[in-house]
Amino acid sequence: MTTYIERFPAEARVIRSTFFTAFIALGIGALFGLLQVLHRTDVHRLVDSADYYHILTIHGVLLALTFTIFFLAGVFTWGLTTSLDRGVVDVRFTWAWYGLMVGGTALAAIPMFGGLIDGIDMSAGVLFTFYAPLQAHPLFYLGLALFIIGTWLAGADWIWTYLAWRRENPDERIPLPTFMVLTTTLFWYLSSLGVAIAVVVFLLPWSLGLLEQVNPLLTRTLFWYFGHPVVYFWLMPTYMLWYVLLPKVAGGKLFSDPLARVVFVLFLLLSTPTGIHHQYLDPGIAEGFKFIAMTNTMFLLLPSLLTAFTVVASVEHGARQRGGTGYLGWLGALPWRDPVFTGMALAGLMFAAAGFSGMVNAGMNINYLVHNTFWIVGHFHLTVGTAVALTFMAVTYWLLPQITGKPIWSRSVGLAQVVTWFVGMTLMSNAMHRGGLSGVPRRTAEPQYENFDFTPAFGTMAELDAGVVIGGSLLFLSAVLFLGNVFVSLTGGKDLTSIPENAYAEALSGAEDGPLILDNLKLWLVIAVLLVVLTYALPIGAIIDRGGLLGPGGSPYPLVVESGRAISIGLGEVVA
Repeated sequence: MTTYIERFPAEARVIRSTFFTAFIALGIGALFGLLQVLHRTDVHRLVDSADYYHILTIHGVLLALTFTIFFLAGVFTWGLTTSLDRGVVDVRFTWAWYGLMVGGTALAAIPMFGGLIDGIDMSAGVLFTFYAPLQAHPLFYLGLALFIIGTWLAGADWIWTYLAWRRENPDERIPLPTFMVLTTTLFWYLSSLGVAIAVVVFLLPWSLGLLEQVNPLLTRTLFWYFGHPVVYFWLMPTYMLWYVLLPKVAGGKLFSDPLARVVFVLFLLLSTPTGIHHQYLDPGIAEGFKFIAMTNTMFLLLPSLLTAFTVVASVEHGARQRGGTGYLGWLGALPWRDPVFTGMALAGLMFAAAGFSGMVNAGMNINYLVHNTFWIVGHFHLTVGTAVALTFMAVTYWLLPQITGKPIWSRSVGLAQVVTWFVGMTLMSNAMHRGGLSGVPRRTAEPQYENFDFTPAFGTMAELDAGVVIGGSLLFLSAVLFLGNVFVSLTGGKDLTSIPENAYAEALSGAEDGPLILDNLKLWLVIAVLLVVLTYALPIGAIIDRGGLLGPGGSPYPLVVESGRAISIGLGEVVA
């Protein structure tokens, strides 16, 4: 048996670095999340409400971008090298993109934290969405630009390694994990163009004083061109782990390799032309364009449903290999005492719930009820906050020994940690969803009301606050347990004999059972580009025609608002 660190020692060092960076971001982000929970519910306010938005920005950027994408980079490097059975072409290039991502994160962090320190004349309290008219310090935008370039170089590294393998194996099918890495990389190149243009062409020059103003609706649309696809950039490595690792941990095989490839092709095609569904209440976009975005979003239910079927079928196969019987009795044969399996299984269960609330968000008529309410916060804490984060934490208990050679200190603590996260998120997200239905707004430090007529079915404000506080506190406790378990594990000695062989699940129906056209990534990329052009060319053209490339034109938004001091950046969207 061979562990990953024995087979790929140089790549293991890079993966360790990406994971440790992600864990630092997770720890800081979790702490600032707890501060938000305590502030919004008026349990304890460490900072003034005006500074709450800096805390909100740090929490969102560190968890939604830094934690997820650094961990993703490590997982993809593991999946690519493991499935190709070869190292990267030049590990120095791998360290280069990691260093660029770290440097970009550090630059962006300076003004994010600077806004909380008296005497430092820089801030970036512009929230995770960071579009105009909120304006941050130039270092924030420069850091974002470098971070994005770093992710592009990471993708180039993975493609370079694949091409080297292809020259050595011209007739073989692309291994499934590599196929997933490549489709996600192509999708990322396509979807991140919007935010790259917004940051480099508009926001950075604007913050430097090179542009007097920008068109807020244009930069907002360019952000959401990226802002919804980035959700799938978080989810696609999660899906990869559910496909290639969860069945193995369950003791079985992947139900269908070709079906998994179909899912990732559908994500490449359908994930980008959807962002306008975040702009249903933006008055500068015609209803017809919003309807098209809604339709495209509904099509994304298909790959999610295919994933649910394939993953459950794979897990059931594993349970039956372990002796499980009956229609539902096989569930008892699954390794529920293993934090790797239980964490990923609970994450998948939460994602199913997120799918239902996501359908509400995607529908134009129902979206008006929940737009910019606490419901939205509850929804994305089920997606990136649980489906992604809980999967990443659970799989750490399997991958960390592979890349360090050191076993996990306590699998019992790991099991308690993943269950605590699940319980905490159940309480908090449930209260957030119910609060949203009662009209509680998001993005505000002062959600309390006097004489507010809450719908009895959704609970009083005190009841909702209790759910948020208890749930948020359990989530913070879970993060502490996770980071503590990781830290103590790293202080132990190496024991390669106790670590399972580095491998991923075989498939009941292999790649040879699927059509060759599935591996034609050039074809799928061309179709994806065409779909994006058809979806976005006309609305962006209309925005520029009405408001001008740099505004003001007929833009319905204010042109400049100081960071952290905005009153409104859109119809019904309260920010401060």
